[in-house]
Amino acid sequence: MKIAIMGFGTVGSGAYEAAKNAGGIEVVRILARHGRKGYEYLNDIITPDIDDIAGDPEIDLVIESIGGIEPAREYVLKCLRAGKHVVTPNKNLISACYKELMDEAAANGVKLRFTSSVGGGIPWLFNLMRTKRCDEIEEIRGIVNGTCNYILDAMYDKGADFGEMLTIAQALGYAEADPSSDIEGTDTLRKTVISTNIAFDAVVSEADVPCYGIDTIQACDVAYLRKKGLVCKLIMKAKKNDDSVEVYVEPTAFPADSFEANVKINNNLITLTAKHLGTQSYFGQGAGMMPTGESVIQDVLDIRDGKEQNIGNAGAGGLKADNSKAVHRYYIRHDRMCEHIEPLIESYEEKDGIYYCISKPVTVEQMHKMGHHRKEKGKAMFFAALSEE
Repeated sequence: MKIAIMGFGTVGSGAYEAAKNAGGIEVVRILARHGRKGYEYLNDIITPDIDDIAGDPEIDLVIESIGGIEPAREYVLKCLRAGKHVVTPNKNLISACYKELMDEAAANGVKLRFTSSVGGGIPWLFNLMRTKRCDEIEEIRGIVNGTCNYILDAMYDKGADFGEMLTIAQALGYAEADPSSDIEGTDTLRKTVISTNIAFDAVVSEADVPCYGIDTIQACDVAYLRKKGLVCKLIMKAKKNDDSVEVYVEPTAFPADSFEANVKINNNLITLTAKHLGTQSYFGQGAGMMPTGESVIQDVLDIRDGKEQNIGNAGAGGLKADNSKAVHRYYIRHDRMCEHIEPLIESYEEKDGIYYCISKPVTVEQMHKMGHHRKEKGKAMFFAALSEE
């Protein structure tokens, strides 16, 4: 099978290396503005022109690893319309354009696969789809961002502050130069949208999902929770409730002996609960050159070998997001007991002008709205749901 790779960064080069090991796959074109150090021998097949790929009748399949939405969307549509299968790990693209791209693939009799877009090397979406074939998914949840997990794990183990561990994560390559997508929860949000729509055939968009990241956490929060026997993680969760889906992203405090609390460094842990199967969890590297690259090539091999995939039909179930019944008790840290916060508090401790609180039951929507309002006013607070798992 002759394939092309669009984008030759970390994931694109990982897919290239995995393709060499797979056998029966030949990379004949790479879309890039310039070559990459260590891969000078590929310069003859590098092109900056998408038409050299879309217009080549010998290319059967294209891997999109450019990232972002544009020009990735434009290029993927061009390839699908040219009758080429497409495999992508691009969560931004799939989260924002899933239905449009799936419809275009179906109209042109080709496949669009993206199981590497959530969980990197973990076969999460693959097993979610597989379980769904003969069971009913009731809930999905998990740690799906390795950058955040590395920072939170290191803060817990070393007692370090957030800024210090973010800098170290960047130096190690776990965090981007601009880490906002990770630490503000946007990366987790996109993975949540993809997973939710597949699990429940839902019509959830990014705007429907309350999302609060870890960018306001401080060493004092980690120390307080640790004293209470709790460990903070950034969690996605989606749960089916009759004719709607409860779905959100937020920091969550777990008992120190729980599975989630013991996910170390940049690993992921993603869990599904099905009506008959019960609960299953998937653990491993959620990102990186080879874990993601190999997952991409697994999709390529499945298409080559004619293996069907029960992706489902987003929107077929008519389920929309509704968080009105999602209620938790929260840990809240803030610098003053204002009129908006005080009625929510069940108990608190005050130290050096900082209030460490445990809330009464509060809706997810109310808690997130308050958190974002405080951010906008330049008076950021931190909160974490108290896990009920």
